[in-house]
Amino acid sequence: MTLADLTTVSLRQLLLAEPLLEPVTGSLDTRIRGVGIFDDEAGGFTGELVLLVGARGRAAVRLVRAAAAAGAAAVVVKDGGRLDELRAAAEGTEIALLTVGPRMRWDQLQTLLREVLDAASLAADSTSDSGDLFALAQTVAILTSGSVTIEDAGNRVLAYSRSDDEIDELRRLSILGWEGPEQYLALLREWGVYQRLRTSEEVVRVDERPELGIRRRLAVGIRAGTQHLGTIWVQEGAQPFAERAESALLGAARLAAVQLLRRRSPTVRSREDLVEDLLEGRISADLVAGHLGLDPSAPVTVLAVGPREIERDRSEHELHQLEIGNVVSVHATSYRRGAIVGAVGARVYAILPEAGVSLSTLAGHMVDALGRAGMRAQAGIGSAAPALGEVATSRREADRVLDAMARTDRAVATISDLRAEILLDETLALLDANPDLRDPAVATLAGHDAEHGTEFVKSLLTYLDALGDVRTAAAELHIHPNTLRHRLRRASAVSGLHLDEPRERLVCHLQLLLTTR
Repeated sequence: MTLADLTTVSLRQLLLAEPLLEPVTGSLDTRIRGVGIFDDEAGGFTGELVLLVGARGRAAVRLVRAAAAAGAAAVVVKDGGRLDELRAAAEGTEIALLTVGPRMRWDQLQTLLREVLDAASLAADSTSDSGDLFALAQTVAILTSGSVTIEDAGNRVLAYSRSDDEIDELRRLSILGWEGPEQYLALLREWGVYQRLRTSEEVVRVDERPELGIRRRLAVGIRAGTQHLGTIWVQEGAQPFAERAESALLGAARLAAVQLLRRRSPTVRSREDLVEDLLEGRISADLVAGHLGLDPSAPVTVLAVGPREIERDRSEHELHQLEIGNVVSVHATSYRRGAIVGAVGARVYAILPEAGVSLSTLAGHMVDALGRAGMRAQAGIGSAAPALGEVATSRREADRVLDAMARTDRAVATISDLRAEILLDETLALLDANPDLRDPAVATLAGHDAEHGTEFVKSLLTYLDALGDVRTAAAELHIHPNTLRHRLRRASAVSGLHLDEPRERLVCHLQLLLTTR
């Protein structure tokens, strides 16, 4: 395929993307590189689709010939009868002829056609950097339990998921760069599928057609405001679609739109860099809000996701981080349009507006999805920050939650769930870093255990954990209560600890906990 093929679209692709046009004559393989307006005098229109503004029927015959002489590849006229004369003029000059309904505004049609051609240019620019779209397609395949294809506005494949599942003829031909079955594509136009994908944000369900070998599909348009950038298609395989497939598709479409638009402005600072600086507190929240279209005064919460084990191999680590980032992004953007996602180190962070579904539920869906992809992960949730400028505080809390969770089997936790554990961790870290804050009596007790093989430290810690309940502690240690009472007396005698003093007992308890960390 040549560069010209990448930066142009065929009439066939144009008709699929813009069903308002009807072909009259000419090859559907004719390639279009631009859109021009021919209202009176001809200019240079080499390879362009020319709109014959202000002319219908016989009056358009002269303009058809003039557009062909100016190098136009195709022309569009409003359907006003006398198509036989127009067809003859087009066939005589080997130019493709198309019609559009009389109520269609020329400026609107020009905008729609240019969207398709812009997408072709975007696809050409992104061919050397399409890994993120392929990774996104793979993530969506996992979340939907289907086979995924991401297409531009001209219905050309930009990326697709790897799949061991059974694929139908439409998917096979699409990936190979061919057109799908004409009968099926005509049905999609007849059902208004393409129109719905271009004009709405809803997920469109397309029934299977067994007689054509076509399986059931879900599809969603990729949009930026009113501009249609492309489509994500998901083919159902041997298993039915996942329960949250439609939600995952909505999130994926929003993420794909960001990726496609970012490639159009390579000189603009990347979204990832802005989010990372915001999480680290290195950039003005107002600046980030301006770049990303956010409300800087709205409350937000940070949700952090990290792997349970860090890969030693750098490439493996980066691959897993990319996969985690895609899963978090898809779920976060399906939850709230204003969600933004970034990574710092091995962790991925979602900055989420305070609304809607429980964040713990959302985090659980993320962890479950990663588990299905073979990655064990945990999610920690910080407190709500009152405004975007304080997001770094919520991020630090989410990190503290993940740090505390590392010693547990929890999959998801909030700062409220583990606040006591987190505060204890930080207190013990303070003791660890400042030996002068420790009681020497506890060190003496630990030294005696090491020298004589006694278990005074373990016995005393279990007793203090049990709030001084001798029977509970003895049962935990699998010894008789009298044996524990004897150990406690001996521990006091060896170390000089006064266990009947509440404050001394508290300091002793904290220091004993430090020995087990």
